[in-house]
Amino acid sequence: MLILEPTITIPIHNHLPGDLMKNASRTLAVVSSCALLLSASSALPQDWPQWRGQNRDGKATGFNAPQTWPKELTQKWKVTVGLGDATPILVGDKLYVFARQDGSEVARCLDAATGKEIWQEKYDALGATGPASGHSGPRSSPAVAHGKVVTLGVRGTLSCLDAATGKTLWRKDDFQGAWPPFFTSSSPIIVDGLCIAQLGGKANSAIAAYDLTTGEPKWKWSGDGTAYASPAVMTLGGAKWVIAQTESKMVAVRPADGKLVWEVPFAVRGRGYNASTPIVDGQTIIYGGQDRGIKAVKLEKEGDSFVAKELWSNAETSAQFNTPVLKDGLLFGVTQNGDFFCINAQTGKLAWTTPGGGGRGGYGSVVDAGSVLLALTPKSQLVAFQPSEKEYKELASYKAAETPTYAHLALSGNRVFVKDQDSVTLSTVE
Repeated sequence: MLILEPTITIPIHNHLPGDLMKNASRTLAVVSSCALLLSASSALPQDWPQWRGQNRDGKATGFNAPQTWPKELTQKWKVTVGLGDATPILVGDKLYVFARQDGSEVARCLDAATGKEIWQEKYDALGATGPASGHSGPRSSPAVAHGKVVTLGVRGTLSCLDAATGKTLWRKDDFQGAWPPFFTSSSPIIVDGLCIAQLGGKANSAIAAYDLTTGEPKWKWSGDGTAYASPAVMTLGGAKWVIAQTESKMVAVRPADGKLVWEVPFAVRGRGYNASTPIVDGQTIIYGGQDRGIKAVKLEKEGDSFVAKELWSNAETSAQFNTPVLKDGLLFGVTQNGDFFCINAQTGKLAWTTPGGGGRGGYGSVVDAGSVLLALTPKSQLVAFQPSEKEYKELASYKAAETPTYAHLALSGNRVFVKDQDSVTLSTVE
């Protein structure tokens, strides 16, 4: 419910004629009301249209933290959709789910309010095998924009569907037989009418761009092998860049033509993983990897090129399968040992850690829900805690599903969408 405050009264010295005075008062009243509407609307629930939400930053709007937290979540519906760890994607009144079922990779559109299926589209596909067979379904989260849904399968099949009907618009498998050792996990991104994805494996790989409408290949950057991290977007000097963590580098490429703008070495140790999405904050990029800690760099222009100035490096805290969330100058996430942590994002100093249930590898997701943080652990626990640098203070903890939850939490207002081993559930915090 939207509640507006009364119109603000601003005193005006009566040096105007009567009609002008009345018009000025009306104008101020309208401006005041519009400002209040804009302020209120900024807190309205937003869609969750891609990996990590509206701006790929793990932030949600419209969540109202209850004065007294309920004893349990209110489950609205639960639907079996198949295996996989892809995030449920919310756009308007529709929820898009991508999973593996009966030998196929299946995209579904559900009514977000009821869970009723609107359409489904599928294609025959092998799942992940070998050491990754325990997570055989898709891990890459769909992206929805301009009336289209983009999915990326565990063996690199990139598809674009009509969001309203599920009709296949185009499908690409340009890197057949090539994927990282634990199969494709990076989520595609839609930028300026392009679908951009990290595809392939070590020898045959690229950051590749396709026309979103036609599927026409636009460019490829093949300067390093593909890892598991999903790309982000940065705007610097009025230009957009795609920031990606590859097998052994952090890179920035131009979405218009794929030209490399900046790179820095960042290879994980041994058989480690580059799986954490880069965090963009203005000119600053915060990134990390298994056994490599977390660091922050600021990109600055020098002549015709850009250089990265290191702001800080924290070697004692590493994020492996979690991407931390930046809130009010603080970084909250899950360490590779499964602990919740808080780091001062200005200095890099570790503020605190506490057991978080993330398990070995530090699975789990943390979402900025405004006045609180919400975290989903792989043990199906939804945890609410205060965004404080001083200490960890848990506010509530709930069982969010019956089976393990490795997919990222999706949040819109007080609606919590959770993908577990084979089902998706809508619950609310009331």
